[in-house]
Amino acid sequence: MRIKYILILFITSLYSLDITDKYPSYNYVLNEFNIDISYIVDNKFQQFIIKNENGLKKFYQNSLKRGGHYIPTFRYLLIDNEMSDLFIYISMIESGLNSNAISPKKAGGLWQFMPSTAKIYNLTLNGYIDQRYDPILSTNSAITYLKYLHNKFDKWYLAIIAYNCGEGRLSKAIKKAGSDELSILIDDNKKYLPKESRDYIRKIILLAMIGEDKDIDYNNKISKISLKKGANLYLLANKIDISIDKFFKLNSHIKKSKILNQDCDIFIPKDKLAQYYILYDAMVSKDENITKTKKTHLISYIAPKKISIEDVAKENNSTMEEIFITNNFSKEFLEKGEMIIIPVPKDIFDNI
Repeated sequence: MRIKYILILFITSLYSLDITDKYPSYNYVLNEFNIDISYIVDNKFQQFIIKNENGLKKFYQNSLKRGGHYIPTFRYLLIDNEMSDLFIYISMIESGLNSNAISPKKAGGLWQFMPSTAKIYNLTLNGYIDQRYDPILSTNSAITYLKYLHNKFDKWYLAIIAYNCGEGRLSKAIKKAGSDELSILIDDNKKYLPKESRDYIRKIILLAMIGEDKDIDYNNKISKISLKKGANLYLLANKIDISIDKFFKLNSHIKKSKILNQDCDIFIPKDKLAQYYILYDAMVSKDENITKTKKTHLISYIAPKKISIEDVAKENNSTMEEIFITNNFSKEFLEKGEMIIIPVPKDIFDNI
């Protein structure tokens, strides 16, 4: 046993020599989680890396295959709420980015909310809608919850631990340890916290270092669309050329049904947005005799700088949908000097 222990220490000491080269993002990751930089050479953490890095690298790749399309949206929501985008790794650890994930204790969704916690954070659960599986609403609720935990414990790594074990359990651990310093709080000998929680924060840190040192292109983004009650979901999937299974995988918050039973936001791949507006929305609008402001004239528009399609639409009294349809694309931004055609009413045209 003594020889084995000495061997582990020897391997760990050698490993610590190149860990900062292997994971150059370590400084950024630790700073974002309010963890002292010295933690990178913590003996227990070094041993944890040796034992778990290969498995977590595979887990990371499998998570990307399942739900990598959610990551750009998660990053945007986190940054928009003045939080580090590294908190995406909580969702990854919780669910493996599996939108249908449910635990034996009935925690569900990408952020693994228990039904009781979900209701506290304004997520609807009924016989038809379970918003724990809505990628945007559940992320916003997770952000609210994490901010609450941070306000209570004042450090992000403590908020992460509390997300796993609960604020009451963490408060008792801090009181017993007489410290909220990470290495003390998750000491494997003192066991102030359950093993699951001690390993949970280590997994988040290591997974963040693994993920942030990868150059991943997240082209498969998603867009939100508001649908009215009675929308034919099978017809929509057919018109935008995605399988019904993929459609419901993207929209796990909706129970599988051909007809939408209530007004609801749904999600489709961003590269299908133009097809949606051209083939489905236009058809539904025609069938329902929806009258819109008639856009009888076209103008050319040259982007003076990089600008969003949303801003261009607002500036010209048009809509994103009409611009997408007219130009047959679904990009979010125009680059400086890029030209498009914009449908506008006659009065706007006459004033130009």
